[in-house]
Amino acid sequence: MSWAFIAEHCPALRILAARQFSSDPGQRSALDGDEPDSDSSRINTIPMNSPCFIRPAAVALASVVLFTAGCQHTMLQPPPAEIRAHGGETFGTLEVNDPKFFTLIELTAPLQKLASGFDWSEGPVWIKKGGYLLFSDVPKNTVYHWKEGRGVNVYLQPSGYTGAEPRGGEPGSNGLTTDAQGRLVLCEHGDRRVGRVEKRGRHITLADRYNGRRFNSPNDLAYKSNGDLYFTDPPYGLEKNVNDPKKELAFQGVYRLSSKGEVTLLTDQMTRPNGIAFSPDEKTLYVANSDSKKAVWMAYDVKADGTIGNGRVFFDSTPMVAAGKKGLPDGLKVDAAGNLFATGPGGVLVFSPDGKHLGTINTGEATANVGWGDDGSVLYITADMYLCRIKTRTRGDRF
Repeated sequence: MSWAFIAEHCPALRILAARQFSSDPGQRSALDGDEPDSDSSRINTIPMNSPCFIRPAAVALASVVLFTAGCQHTMLQPPPAEIRAHGGETFGTLEVNDPKFFTLIELTAPLQKLASGFDWSEGPVWIKKGGYLLFSDVPKNTVYHWKEGRGVNVYLQPSGYTGAEPRGGEPGSNGLTTDAQGRLVLCEHGDRRVGRVEKRGRHITLADRYNGRRFNSPNDLAYKSNGDLYFTDPPYGLEKNVNDPKKELAFQGVYRLSSKGEVTLLTDQMTRPNGIAFSPDEKTLYVANSDSKKAVWMAYDVKADGTIGNGRVFFDSTPMVAAGKKGLPDGLKVDAAGNLFATGPGGVLVFSPDGKHLGTINTGEATANVGWGDDGSVLYITADMYLCRIKTRTRGDRF
């Protein structure tokens, strides 16, 4: 393994290599200022606030210790032994309630299994620059990387809890998205914050408190086109859930983080706010409520000042939960025509913009979240231990 190979995947090490092996000041300056692409921001295998230790086997130096924020990641790492790659074998079923379902998904469209062995897969987001998918395994405190032809690798670990004290529950990242600059933004359960990974791997906290009190455990998030970030804050990342003594807020909230860094509480009236998404015109905000006693998706009007009002039930799946269907309202995404693809009882429920349940992509498992990928027509699905996908006849909003 050469310096050139290692430096390709770590900007800070590339800079160090340039300084050690080049005597040309102009070349050193150019390398120092080189901006890595998103595919070089690989993986964090150590706490994000720790130094980066790199031990290449075939380098003359036995080890290199970098005390710099520029290299907080290494190359992709192999997944644990329990993670199994699949060859796209099909599973699940399509349940059709309305012929309009076929305008969105073909009757013969296969639901393909890509990988399995996760504890609870979540938050799939497509990284356009690089053409790969990132997704969380919440209990394992890991973000995984999946790419066609390469399979699954560890991308970020730890992903949501960087504390020194061991803990159980669901400590890792949950919902993932990217901002307008393509940077990864994470809901971090264990650290109880919304964070962002910078281009060179440095991690920053975007929000961790409301009125001086720590969030419960941010769960899912969606950007508005003006740069405001909307997110939900249920108690799932607290080890004792709603009864955890470390809980500082008396409610489960939906918030807006403005582009100026101001946090606004939008509503405290939902018992378990979870998945969140905007309609294409951004006049409606959809929020899932993952409460078995009130398993609903809410729709809110988005006011001119960015706050919300006129909350109403978009769809009530409580009877489906009572009938024994696996899952609760969870992550959701919207297509360019305003149809909702929402995980819930039975798999991925597909709704028209007026709330009609057109059909369900039944994974046979409790299904956590979805995300558009490839050219925007492929829906990636995280379903308990599985990562899977299905080709649609529509395209994701703003993809």
